[in-house]
Amino acid sequence: MANWLDSVFKVNKPVIAMLHLSALPGDPGFDSAAGVRAVVERAKSELGALQEGGVDGIMISNEFSLPYLTATEPITAITMARVVGELLNEISVPYGVNVLWDGRASIDLAVATGAQYVREIFTGVYASDFGLWNTNIGEVARHRARVGGKDVKLFFNIVPESAKYLADRDLKSITETTVFATLPDAICVSGLTAGAATDVQALTTVKNAAGSVPVFVNTGVRAHNVGEQLTIADGAIVGTYFKQDGVFENRADRTRVEELMGAARDFRATLG
Repeated sequence: MANWLDSVFKVNKPVIAMLHLSALPGDPGFDSAAGVRAVVERAKSELGALQEGGVDGIMISNEFSLPYLTATEPITAITMARVVGELLNEISVPYGVNVLWDGRASIDLAVATGAQYVREIFTGVYASDFGLWNTNIGEVARHRARVGGKDVKLFFNIVPESAKYLADRDLKSITETTVFATLPDAICVSGLTAGAATDVQALTTVKNAAGSVPVFVNTGVRAHNVGEQLTIADGAIVGTYFKQDGVFENRADRTRVEELMGAARDFRATLG
């Protein structure tokens, strides 16, 4: 395990739970009658279910800001900062943030709220459901330094959801050059959408090519396959499985969290 994972999570092969925020002001689905207070109250309830269920960390994201922007409006990160601020006294595990799909805004939010890590699409050019999707990791890395975020760890999603890499390059080559040229703190491997299975061969390819950089399985982890996935990966990020009935739109269900985390602990026990 990489040293920074050890120091942050203090457990082998950590499982990070997604805390999906309801639609926010400016989003098409925002409930203006209920207001931001309803967003905060739901987030508090789900945070309780996740932490009491035994997760190793959380990642707070604006998952219901559909359809997503690749350059968000200021109101999104501003509202998320309020929500995270109201959760801070109740957060008892390492936490990160993710402003979909905006790397700079994610870093700004992390610095403002004391989050230890962010996850985003930091490299590549894609044809996506959101249009042509470009990135500039050199600019983002310099922005992180300017705003005092040098200690914020960057999770690079190397297989973006709902998008296809435009260059004709294989996954092994993409991983090798990403590690060498763009300095990720961790790499995430995803399926097609939230909750979709991550291809085991793709995960293995990235892990073998990533060297000492930790690799996380980013979607499709379930109680029955968490051991298989963690045999390959250095950690997992889980969202949909933790929801009631495993349905993306539902709230986190403590029973399902306990089920998966129990399976993860059983697997870790085999590692010694």
